[in-house]
Amino acid sequence: MNGNSSTAGKPIRCKAAICRKAGDRLVIEEVIVAPPSRHELRIKIICTALCQSDVIFSKLVDPPAIYPRILGHEAIGVVESIGEDVTGVKPGDTVIPTFMSDCGDCADCHSEKSNLCSTLPFNITPYMPREDKTRFTDLNGNPLYHLFYISSFSEYTVVDKNYFVKIDPSFPPDRACLLSCGVATGVGAAWRTAEVEPGTTVAVFGLGTIGLAAAEGARLCGAKRIIGVDVNPDKFEMGKKFGLTDFVNPKTCGDKSVSEVILEMTNGGADYCFECVGMASLVEEAFACCRHGWGKTVVLGVDKPGTPLKFSSTDVLRGHKILTGALYGGLKAKRDVPILCKRYLDKELQLDEFVTHSVKFEEINKAFDLLEEGKSLRCVIWMDK
Repeated sequence: MNGNSSTAGKPIRCKAAICRKAGDRLVIEEVIVAPPSRHELRIKIICTALCQSDVIFSKLVDPPAIYPRILGHEAIGVVESIGEDVTGVKPGDTVIPTFMSDCGDCADCHSEKSNLCSTLPFNITPYMPREDKTRFTDLNGNPLYHLFYISSFSEYTVVDKNYFVKIDPSFPPDRACLLSCGVATGVGAAWRTAEVEPGTTVAVFGLGTIGLAAAEGARLCGAKRIIGVDVNPDKFEMGKKFGLTDFVNPKTCGDKSVSEVILEMTNGGADYCFECVGMASLVEEAFACCRHGWGKTVVLGVDKPGTPLKFSSTDVLRGHKILTGALYGGLKAKRDVPILCKRYLDKELQLDEFVTHSVKFEEINKAFDLLEEGKSLRCVIWMDK
């Protein structure tokens, strides 16, 4: 075990924000964080951002709901200690934890066609990825469950060696944490999954952080026209920062569907469509207004498990269109996050515009309020500032 001599190999007592019951406010309590086991590292969190997925999991009643749970998965931190068989990182290094495994050894990780690691496939589990155990307990010894293998709403957390990216410690932490999930997912979906081409037309359904990031990715790829779809008219002005050229409000389409409006606007459909809300009906609308012959629709939104999609088999056969999902935007974390960091430093990729609020750890519930009230894109939560 390598790390700070005073804490390495020992449990750490620290503060964490715990979701003890569906829909309840988070409660900050002292918890015990176990030392890292083999293949693991323990991280001291610098700051973390609130994602819509955290809000969703704080309210879930049916499986995969489980309580009490430590939420949070967009973060940056410093390695406190490492377990056996952990290479390429040492205590004191700055890292971004990620919810997608990147082992670098399996067929998927070696392929340019996938970011789905087959060694440790993505799964919504309340435990560590290699064993059904948690590294958190409360002061009474009761287990506290994980979220997405990260649980960054804790001063310290434990992650697997396949779930982090080492970055330059000088990189602004309140920007770096955005690359753990939301912004990276949207940008990656346009860049890696869709491979948006210069001069093309893009439609983005849902202008939250992921949707605006998809627009940003399309802008970086050189899209000529980027159409935003949202029920909030204020999102158009906000979206212009990220390349939006047109806006469609479903509430003002009259007797036409959104897909019909976009088909008319584009004279045949958008080359690329992104569904960023998590609604089956919007996936169907996005696919409907995706151009026949070569159009590609990318699903990024998270719907309820098991929700069916309805398509005409004839339309699918004749349309020659592609429908695909994109966990983490199709990014391979260890390869692509450093590229995104460089593009930000080179003033190409916009990250600053996504951070609309900042709060102290003790004010974490305020971050939830701001997001649910539609007042923030990303609220950064500082552990110690």
